[in-house]
Amino acid sequence: MRIQLNGEAFELPAGETLVDLLVRLELTGKRVAVELNLDIVPRSQHASTVLGEGDRVEVVHAIGGG
Repeated sequence: MRIQLNGEAFELPAGETLVDLLVRLELTGKRVAVELNLDIVPRSQHASTVLGEGDRVEVVHAIGGG
């Protein structure tokens, strides 16, 4: 299936979750925020959020500072 990932076309198997996508992107355990179709998805829902054809996903890395 095809999604939009950070504005670019991205192919992945049907039935993938946000966690599966983060594993593919090697972002497991990293501090990231995920937006799906303009809504922020809480980390607690990443494993249960199944991606669909045409979904728009934005992954943003959290940067600390002070």
